[in-house]
Amino acid sequence: MADNALKEIGEDNSLLLVDDDEPFLRRLARAMEKRGFAPETADTVAGGRAIATARPPAYAVIDLRLGDGNGLDVVEVLREKRPDAKIVVLTGYGAIATAVAAVKIGATDYLSKPADANDVTNALLANGDELPPPPENPMSADRVRWEHIQRVYELCDRNVSETARRLSMHRRTLQRILAKRSPK
Repeated sequence: MADNALKEIGEDNSLLLVDDDEPFLRRLARAMEKRGFAPETADTVAGGRAIATARPPAYAVIDLRLGDGNGLDVVEVLREKRPDAKIVVLTGYGAIATAVAAVKIGATDYLSKPADANDVTNALLANGDELPPPPENPMSADRVRWEHIQRVYELCDRNVSETARRLSMHRRTLQRILAKRSPK
C-alpha cells in the first residue's frame, strides 16, 4: 500500500491539514505521513491561509467550520495560489448546500466527518472524474447518529440541556443516549 500510494502521490507530496479538532488533526497528520505525504497543520482559518499563501501545497484537507471562520476561505486562497491543488473539504455538518459551495469554490471532494485516513487518501488520489471507491466498512446509521450527538454535545461544552434544545429532543432521552456505549 505505501509504495503504491507513493507512486500515486507524485513528486510534490506537500499536504495542508486545517482542522480545529486538535486530537483529530494530530491523528490524521500521523496517518497521512505514514502514507507518504508531508503534512503541515493549522487549526485556524488564519493559519491555513498563511500556509496556503507562503507555501501552497499540492494537497489539502480543510475542515469547513473552524473556530475563527469558514474553511472555504482557505480553499479560495489555495485555489488562487495553486490551481492544480487537490482539495478535500471535511465537515461534521454534512449538507448538500455546503458540498455544492465547496465544489464551486474549487474543492476536489467533500467528506463528512468522521472520515478516516483511508477515505481522505482515496479522495485526494482520485483521478479526475473517477470517484473514490465506497468505504469498506461504513458506519451504521446508529453510529452516525451517536457521533453527531456527541459532536453537538461537545460543541455545547457538555451542557445536556443546551444540547437537547439544539437537537430538538427531550433532555431525559438525550441523557439516556449519552449514558450508553457507542454503537458499532
